[in-house]
Amino acid sequence: MAPMLIKGSLWCAAVLAVAVASPAQAASAPAAAPVREPAASAPPAVPGRAAYLIDATTGTVHHAKSATRRLPVASLTKVMTAYVVLAEAGDLGDTVTVTTGDVRHAAANGATHAALRAGERLTTRDLLYALMLPSGADAAHALARRYGPGTTRFVAKMNTAARSLGLANTRYTNPDGLSVPSGGYSTAKDQVRLAFAALGDPTLRQISTTGRHAVPRTAVHHAHTWHNTNKLLGAAPGAIGVKTGYTRAAGYCLLYAAEREEHLLIGVILGDTQADRRFETAERLLEWTDATAP
Repeated sequence: MAPMLIKGSLWCAAVLAVAVASPAQAASAPAAAPVREPAASAPPAVPGRAAYLIDATTGTVHHAKSATRRLPVASLTKVMTAYVVLAEAGDLGDTVTVTTGDVRHAAANGATHAALRAGERLTTRDLLYALMLPSGADAAHALARRYGPGTTRFVAKMNTAARSLGLANTRYTNPDGLSVPSGGYSTAKDQVRLAFAALGDPTLRQISTTGRHAVPRTAVHHAHTWHNTNKLLGAAPGAIGVKTGYTRAAGYCLLYAAEREEHLLIGVILGDTQADRRFETAERLLEWTDATAP
C-alpha cells in the first residue's frame, strides 16, 4: 500500500516523492522546497540524546539536537513493522494464528506484550492495534512470521522500505526493536521522515491516534483491550500519535505528531533517561513552536 501524502505538506511531499521514485523518476523530480528556519527564540531544554521537530506543512525545522546521530530506537521500530505489513497485506480482515513461538518470544526477552495466547486467530487489523498500542512484541513476531514470511525475510523488507523512503542512516535487525540481535539503529531525522510516511497511510494514522482498542471474545480468540502507551494523546492539543519505545540501550523514546491550526508537526525524542519526561518535553516543544510561529 503506497503512502498517501498529507494535503498541504509540500516540503515533506517533495522529499518523499524523490525518495520513493525510481532512479529515472528521481532524476527528473523537482527539488524539495528549501527548509526554512523558525523565528529566533530559545527552545525548551531537551534532555534526551537526540531530538528533531519539524512543521511538515511548511518545511520549517523548529528544533534539532544530534538529529543525524545513529542510535537505537527501541519500539519505534514497530512503526516500520506496521508500515511494511500494510504494504504486504492484501486484506486486513485476513486472520493470523498466534503460535507458542510468538508468545514465548515476548516472554523470553522480557518485552512488552499484548497478552496474546497461542492458538488465537486474530485479524491483521487487530494485530496492528496490538503492535502499536501496547507495543506487543508478540504481535510483532506474529505479523513478521506471516508477512515475511518469517522474521528474516520480513526484516529484509523493512530495510528495503527504509531505503525507498530515503532513510539512509537506518538499519533494522528485528521487527520489534529489542536489543537482541543488536546492531539496529536510526536517527532522529530519519524517524521523523518515517512518521510522515506512516501518517500518510489512513489505517496507520487511525491506529496511532487511538487511545483504546477493544476486541470482543469470539470462538477463535479471547477478549482483548489494548491501551496506547502514548501519554500525549488526549493531553496535548491535536496529538495524533505516533509511538513510544524503551530498551535499556535506547533509553526512553517518543515519536510524536500533532495538528495545530492546519499545520502538521512531527517530532521525536531519543534516549531520555526518564519515562514521563519525554512526554513533558514533547508537549513543551509543541507549545514553544506555537508561540514562535509567525
